[in-house]
Amino acid sequence: MTAEKTERPLLQFAAPRRAKPARHLADLTMPERRAAVAELGEKPFRADQLSRHYFSHLTTDVAEMTDLSAAAREKLSVLLPPLLTSVRELTTDAGTTRKTLWRLFDGALVESVLMRYPDRVTMCVSSQAGCGMNCPFCATGQAGLTRNMSTAEIVEQVVSGARALAANEVPGGPGRVNNVVFMGMGEPLANYKAVIGAVRRLVDPAPDGLGISARGITVSTVGLVPAINKLADEGLPVTLALSLHAPDDELRDSLVPINTRWKVHEVLDAAWAYAAKTKRRVSIEYALIKDINDQEWRADLLGKLVKHKLVHVNLIPLNPTPGSKWTASRPEDERAFVRRLEFHGVPVTVRDTRGREIDGACGQLAAAE
Repeated sequence: MTAEKTERPLLQFAAPRRAKPARHLADLTMPERRAAVAELGEKPFRADQLSRHYFSHLTTDVAEMTDLSAAAREKLSVLLPPLLTSVRELTTDAGTTRKTLWRLFDGALVESVLMRYPDRVTMCVSSQAGCGMNCPFCATGQAGLTRNMSTAEIVEQVVSGARALAANEVPGGPGRVNNVVFMGMGEPLANYKAVIGAVRRLVDPAPDGLGISARGITVSTVGLVPAINKLADEGLPVTLALSLHAPDDELRDSLVPINTRWKVHEVLDAAWAYAAKTKRRVSIEYALIKDINDQEWRADLLGKLVKHKLVHVNLIPLNPTPGSKWTASRPEDERAFVRRLEFHGVPVTVRDTRGREIDGACGQLAAAE
């Protein structure tokens, strides 16, 4: 008798049980840091000093923290364990787009992308190793879910990017991270607690955090309705990006399998409630796939669903992934889709496909060595 092939579940909400990374300063709130420092036998104010080194000076080497005694540095180093090891960096756009492959402590692999523009720097970060949402056109979704990332593992991606900018390692002179988008590997709202912790570390003013404006943070989701409702109550005016990709349930059931759990109208109702509570415009993400979801009648349906709402539609030419049977829409179909949305008075743009050459664009992150 031969064993039957077992297929991966359509949706994976629970991450496989694995060992957790060591506790890091960035996992903790400032009161928790003070308590942790006191447990190590140091005065609580040392937590402020340690936080200033990490979040303001972007320092992780305790040997450089000369305002601390050698004995204090040795004890406090336990709160700054190494979390990410760079495996490979790829660059394009004359070095202003950088994709980094990171190895986590347990061998799991994730990727982040830094994109420098003339007026800003955006970092695309991962929140899970792999993804359990199984969207068939996304390289990450096809990899399955390895594990959730910790708050500090998420934050360290941004700190590492900020460190490279401050050190003038990215063309354009010294700079800082202005925007962070949770659009890398993983479904952010399926790792809710760690992602919210990371957002708070990113927006808290120094020395508690990095001091990035909440308006510069975007959290994406395929549509986990209860988590969207919960996010609306957090008091964090971040942008919600909803990966819709189809305006009708029949097609979205196959493109975005979460739609078998929460239908288009339920997901959009949650998005509108989020916009009403936060006063933040919702971004509707829509990957244009040739002859699949790019028909003008679907543009009309989408336009009718979102017009008169606090919304912006972000069209994404499908980025190629290995083995995919799908490709980007024809330019004329893309233009027609835009025209139909504009006819309905819907704000719409076509996303820049930055990083495509290094498999660093939307839907391409696969963390392959």
